Amino acid sequence: MRHLREKFILLAIGVWKKWRIIFESISGGDKDMGRVVALLDDLFFQMKMAETAKQLGVELKVATNGDALMSLLESGAKLVIVDLNARSQPVEAIEKVRQAGKNIRVVGFLSHVQRELAAKAQTAGCDEVMPRSSFTQNLAAILSAAKE
Repeated sequence: MRHLREKFILLAIGVWKKWRIIFESISGGDKDMGRVVALLDDLFFQMKMAETAKQLGVELKVATNGDALMSLLESGAKLVIVDLNARSQPVEAIEKVRQAGKNIRVVGFLSHVQRELAAKAQTAGCDEVMPRSSFTQNLAAILSAAKE
């Protein structure tokens, strides 16, 4: 049992190091880069988005709560991505973005069966809500739109 726990810890450390390297490599940013701010708490999905953003030349900054999202928006982001299944009140975060008068595209994604949550997100000001599978399939195009 102890051996398995040690292997898990080493794996987690390896994932964390890779995640940190990816974010450090894209956080410097070129002035002409598209800038995207995301509200996510899924570490593995953050890594997938970060790698895609890096390949596209898009700067990606990730927040894990609404307050952090609002402060990241000051960097001149052109797109906000929200995981509507995040544990940190994503619908309220969208409302904060809109209440602050931010005229920015907001894309949310969720499980395809959560119609009530999708309606709440749209009411809060989410421009587009899509199933996670569609979001993942179209991730490159969604991120590229921030460069325009």
